[in-house]
Amino acid sequence: MADANVLLQINQVSKQYPGVQALQDVTFAINRGEVHAVVGENGAGKSTLMKILSGAESMTSGELVLEGRVTQLAGIKEAIDLGINLISQELNITPDMTVYENIFTGSELAKYGILNRKAMKESSERLLESLGASFSPEAYAGDLSIAEQQQVEIARALRHNGNILIMDEPTASLSDRETARLLDVIRGLRDRGISVIFISHRLPEVLQIADAVTVLRDGVYIGTMRGDEINERDMVRWMIGRALSDYYPDIPAAGSSQRGYFVARGFDDGKGVFNASFSVSKGEILAITGLVGAGRTELGNLIFGIGEKQAGDLYLDGKKLDIKDPVDAISYGIGYVPEDRRAHGLFLELSCAHNIVINVAHTEPISRRNVLDLRKLKEVAEEAVARRNIQTPDIDREVMYLSGGNQQKVLLARWLEVRPKVLILDEPTRGIDVGAKSEIYQLISELSAAGVTIILISSDLPEVIGMAQRILVMREGRLVAEISNREEFTQENILAYASGIKAPDYSFEYVEGRQNCGTA
Repeated sequence: MADANVLLQINQVSKQYPGVQALQDVTFAINRGEVHAVVGENGAGKSTLMKILSGAESMTSGELVLEGRVTQLAGIKEAIDLGINLISQELNITPDMTVYENIFTGSELAKYGILNRKAMKESSERLLESLGASFSPEAYAGDLSIAEQQQVEIARALRHNGNILIMDEPTASLSDRETARLLDVIRGLRDRGISVIFISHRLPEVLQIADAVTVLRDGVYIGTMRGDEINERDMVRWMIGRALSDYYPDIPAAGSSQRGYFVARGFDDGKGVFNASFSVSKGEILAITGLVGAGRTELGNLIFGIGEKQAGDLYLDGKKLDIKDPVDAISYGIGYVPEDRRAHGLFLELSCAHNIVINVAHTEPISRRNVLDLRKLKEVAEEAVARRNIQTPDIDREVMYLSGGNQQKVLLARWLEVRPKVLILDEPTRGIDVGAKSEIYQLISELSAAGVTIILISSDLPEVIGMAQRILVMREGRLVAEISNREEFTQENILAYASGIKAPDYSFEYVEGRQNCGTA
């Protein structure tokens, strides 16, 4: 007998592309009025399944049972008519149309061929109000933030009496505050009896919002956990096929030798960073963490020569560095992987090969007399792709078409080609799946063991705790604490310093003796 609580039953759904089995006999159920997360690494089959559920793709075999009836989706419009709506990462918004026009696109209210704009505005206003939106239905969609545009798409789904809303990586482009607001909106939808299928790489969000979690791996259904069964340990184990204890590599405790190998002294820009000083040993992994707005990224930028500093000196292996811009930093052996790889790190329209060799293209033997040796360029790029396990059809593939994890590995490969002495990593695993994260963690461990000094800037506290040998905490632009004892590596301890619950500890050893590093 069918379970009356089941809204959508997915039965043995398979999808075969030429030479690729994207899905294999996937079976699970979506209940009424639940947030059902679907997680897995890139290539696990999540996007393919969502395209099938939204009518954008047809399945090779299997069936969908919606409200007890076997359903064949002939296209996106039929799925919408049945109450299934997809909000993809690339929002389907027309920027030069108003909010209410976007909400009613394709289902305009009219009488005798004349649009009833008043009724559409009033209906849109009610829909937006129910979502807690603060903008007018007469605002132009192009003037809204990404979070507000998402609310427009949700309002459009509700306008079509949607009872299943598929959200594909909805928080990928949102700030922490916008993410919290969106999760509240999703809870409100659930309370109204709407089922939300939530696709995300961000497991902390999944743990916050999901009533059920289904894991796919390599196109195969691994399992579903519900309610109190949901936990990060099993999610990661199901996603990557190994235990959470194997997620982070073994990181040895920090040694005390050469603590003054890389020294930042008195960095200050007068607005976001104030008198910040620290030192790092050769081959050490030093994490810098803190709450949003603490000044972590700004400090990294100043060290690398981005932005204008008012004060600050750098020393590498006892030598004072004169860094006016990133070119100077690179010449001294300092590399920097920025927080936003797409905006500030990668040349999206260039190939993987060009992105990898761009920092060494002017050096022997890649170039002679400013003429590129294309054969050597190809060799270097192909070797880097193989060594870093970058998943791409070929090295000439534009980097914009790669997954987030593979884009990040391309960026890391670029810096590794210049063999840096110090590598600054700002949020190195943001927006990538757990499998790629694990590979990047292993790479960081290998670099550290080879003597590369790592400065890991991260807001991901499990990442900080799992990877760091020593932790510095920032608050309001100042370094306020050093945690070097692994027994004190806890989220509670870090947050206590970051939020000001614990008093600052301005006693970081960075050259010789103990110096005051945090006071203004």
